[in-house]
Amino acid sequence: MIHLEYVNRAESVQTTPQVCMHCHSPTCALVCPADAIKQTPDGVVQTSLKPRCIGCSNCVLACPFGVPKYDAGADQMMKCDMCYDRTSLGGRPLCATVCPSEALYYGSLEEWRSRRRGQLANRFRFGRQTVKTKVMLVMPEPMPRVDVRLSDIRQGDRAAARRTEEGDLP
Repeated sequence: MIHLEYVNRAESVQTTPQVCMHCHSPTCALVCPADAIKQTPDGVVQTSLKPRCIGCSNCVLACPFGVPKYDAGADQMMKCDMCYDRTSLGGRPLCATVCPSEALYYGSLEEWRSRRRGQLANRFRFGRQTVKTKVMLVMPEPMPRVDVRLSDIRQGDRAAARRTEEGDLP
């Protein structure tokens, strides 16, 4: 289950997907008193198991990414489980399958690096807590650091003024 959040509903129909980050140590599962949220051996944090979920919403409050949603009609927590029925058999999650811009991408790191650019991030800080995730966000490539001293700027201005006086610049 994937949730769409509106960026600015009053101004636009633009949405952003709210996908589970599949934390290595999922807080949602740790706070579940009924042990209803399980993590597969390959790291996928699954949605709550219906027979076990007691609808307490502890997971909803504990998730640092705000992903789990309580469905009152089902009296159960719902969230993305990376389409485990598909991915466990070698398929892709539906969200990645239908995303036309590949903003949601599913594949190997090598395949991604051969097609895309950017710096991958899967460690996040929430106060003193560091959360490592299976899902990665793509950040812009780091810009090289440029140190400029005021004296460099002044010298550059003087050199440009000399070139202008000598007619070297248009």
